[in-house]
Amino acid sequence: MTNGIPLEADWHDAPGLLEGAGSLPLTLEQCDLGYWFSAVAQGTLAGRPRGYSADVVTPEYMREPGPLREALRLELAYRALDEEAATKVLADYVATAPGVKELEFFSTQLLDEARHHMIFRDHLLNLGLPKEGLMDWIRTVGADYEKQVLRPIKEFAQQITRTEGDFIGGVVAFAIIIEGVLAASTELSERKWGVLDPVAGEIARGAAIDEIRHLAVGSSIVREHLIKHPEEREHVIGILHRGRELWGEINDREFVMHREELFQEGMLQRRDVLEGFELFPGTMLLDTTAQSRWDLAAKWNDELAESRLRYMGIPEAIDLLRAQAPRIL
Repeated sequence: MTNGIPLEADWHDAPGLLEGAGSLPLTLEQCDLGYWFSAVAQGTLAGRPRGYSADVVTPEYMREPGPLREALRLELAYRALDEEAATKVLADYVATAPGVKELEFFSTQLLDEARHHMIFRDHLLNLGLPKEGLMDWIRTVGADYEKQVLRPIKEFAQQITRTEGDFIGGVVAFAIIIEGVLAASTELSERKWGVLDPVAGEIARGAAIDEIRHLAVGSSIVREHLIKHPEEREHVIGILHRGRELWGEINDREFVMHREELFQEGMLQRRDVLEGFELFPGTMLLDTTAQSRWDLAAKWNDELAESRLRYMGIPEAIDLLRAQAPRIL
């Protein structure tokens, strides 16, 4: 703990998303409303009201028309739509919370997702898009993505929480199936943009710190529920089956790979910036391809799913979530 800020919320010392989400045991009791104000609002976000500190800037080359800027613009547009949908879905979690602890935690998560919507949306302004009509532009470029990918995911979560009134099933759906599958590709996004655009890197860093908390607490909720109600194991596994079927029906590869191919072309034009930069130890970003980054995120997804499912006490569900395609690269 530094200056009263817990390690997992400290901007400089918090682990990466995969490490933190895969190992930290955070609970509802720890992450209440008071925790959010002190550790997050006055800790993680101190000096970063718009998601990044004042001493970092977006390089001019990121504002120039070309594949690199287009790759980031598309990613930010899709992520803004993701976070808008997450904020609205989480309203059901707040409304159906069975107790005060759940009410407080999911209220803070709702606010986190609303903040993410703001920071991804606002960074498009740094890339040269006009403020007037920004959401109209986002909805236009993301129309097919919203229809083919985002809408089915949103309907899946709302079916469980709103229609079926299944709070624990909803936690499983959001923390494991939706956010859990996105975690590896979220970390890749932070790593690959950090050098090319320090503002995008800080924005991604702050969002990843939030996601550590979301995934860890969500897993803890399911773990504690299954300890108290072991007869619910088959029900939880059933939700995982439904989530696996959902991902099997969604074809988002065209959206991800289109952005990755643009990124590949753009990063090769900025060798001067990326020379010597390792995406992870032993692998230079310049040596990767769109396909290799996709494969890497899938591998990381498998590893994260295995660690969290073992923590929750349902290792028999590990194979259900293996080889999930990364969603945001």
